Amino acid sequence: MRVSDTADLWWKNAVLYCLDVETFMDWDDDGTGDFTGLVQRLDHLVDLGVTCLWLMPFYPTAERDDGYDITDFYGVDPRLGTHGDLVELIRTAHDRGLRVIADLVVNHTSDQHPWFQESRRSKDDPKRDWYVWRADTPPDTSDQVVFPDQEDSIWELDERTGEYYLHQFYSTQPDLNVTNPLVRDEIAKIVGFWTQLGLDGFRMDAVPFLLDTNGAEADRLPDPHSWLRDVRAFLDRRTHGGILLGEVNLPFEQQLEFFGGADGDELTMQFDFISMQATYLSLARCDAGPLTRALQGRPATSSDSQWATFVRNHDELTLDKLTEDERQEVFAAFGPDPAMQIYDRGLIRRLPPMLGGDPRRVRMVYSLMFSLPGTPTIFYGEEIGMGEQLDVGSRLAVRTPMQWTSGTNGGFSRAAAKKLPGPVVTGGYGPEFVNVADQRKDPDSLLSFFRLLVSRRKECPELGWGDFQVLDQPHAAVLAHLCSWEDGALVAVHNLGPEPAVVPLALDGCGADHLLADLLVEGTTAVDERGRAEVALEGYGYRWLRVVAPGTRRLL
Repeated sequence: MRVSDTADLWWKNAVLYCLDVETFMDWDDDGTGDFTGLVQRLDHLVDLGVTCLWLMPFYPTAERDDGYDITDFYGVDPRLGTHGDLVELIRTAHDRGLRVIADLVVNHTSDQHPWFQESRRSKDDPKRDWYVWRADTPPDTSDQVVFPDQEDSIWELDERTGEYYLHQFYSTQPDLNVTNPLVRDEIAKIVGFWTQLGLDGFRMDAVPFLLDTNGAEADRLPDPHSWLRDVRAFLDRRTHGGILLGEVNLPFEQQLEFFGGADGDELTMQFDFISMQATYLSLARCDAGPLTRALQGRPATSSDSQWATFVRNHDELTLDKLTEDERQEVFAAFGPDPAMQIYDRGLIRRLPPMLGGDPRRVRMVYSLMFSLPGTPTIFYGEEIGMGEQLDVGSRLAVRTPMQWTSGTNGGFSRAAAKKLPGPVVTGGYGPEFVNVADQRKDPDSLLSFFRLLVSRRKECPELGWGDFQVLDQPHAAVLAHLCSWEDGALVAVHNLGPEPAVVPLALDGCGADHLLADLLVEGTTAVDERGRAEVALEGYGYRWLRVVAPGTRRLL
């Protein structure tokens, strides 16, 4: 294995940044963010150091689900710009060394999509079979709905034809029928179209739902995973290193199947929802145990496969894989007000307010996330510590306009506030107190800390490529782990509790001629002849320590 091989599997040492064009930067001052504004702010992302930009849906939409109800898979929402503007963004991003991926939302369409409008005209329409229909009255499926506050069934009666169509999400989002080969061919065309315009891959939405052929003619696609392999192979043919980053919120053993098992020929990457949820339980308890068990429970994957780590994403902060008692612990710690909770399984909050604005805890959590094996993923605004706007009352509470300055609308737009896609955060996390411009000039700001984390993460390929090992030590609140790859090894130690701790470590293969060099601050820690070292941590403290062997040529 050579370091140069990391360029082929670039996603294993990447840092991803997710944003919604609509809420990032409005350059024409009509109240809606646009591609031109994003291009103007690309250098912020370059300065931050991220390597891959993930665009939330930018397609024409019926605006019933914040862009995830698409009316044209080949189009660009005219409020955001044109195909030409998108190409300019991709070209400029590539010039800056940024790859660009986008949401691929092909589990369903909007009910306003021309395909569905044709499908519901009659039972004999050629597009009828592009969706999943049934003539008989469906059974009670209230236990299967994704949004229990909005839906009570996954089937909706279409009055025109008297039949029911399947919708795993909202009733305004009918599911496509992937057992139909014409639908699968169309999805391939969509992938081919956007890669031809320069995209480097896709974040694939709701993959388990997409591959669920229940209710359709499953015998036409007896192995849905064979089709997912076909999509991956098609993307590989059309691109050089294109990725499929999958949203698969399932237990680890089931996620392994979506990677393609040992062959690694289906999804390139998957989000690690299990470890994310365990992180919040560990934070609530000040006990690293839940997170440790989650990380040790990750199954072995193909060398081409990768986990994506995150603190929060654009949706609700789901806690669905915790037990009911565990979920209530997290609610009590970080979202006790029912207005902070959603669907009885998640939170609509960002990290800093959940932690009471404690900068020690906020920085410790992000240090932890960046140090875990996998590819770190940032949701826009995390780098400056943005908060949520709870009175929005939905997942949109965390999708507020980006805060660039302390000025009007946080510098996002000069339009009247009523024209914005949503309210700007108010209160202590409003742009008067939290914004990019002020933090750029402050070496002690959270933004400066993020720059350091991103830089160090890119210098440590062992975090993306190496073997992972939890190190034994006596403190319940502390997670100490080792990632090693080739001639590099990194020890990360994080204290999830408020009390200081001196952490004894035993490092196999090390002796008195080794030392531990801090990567986030200046300093070193000695190792004795038996490979033992003691690492001092403050309450909520954290250390990244490179194992320095005699004669190493790696830079510190």
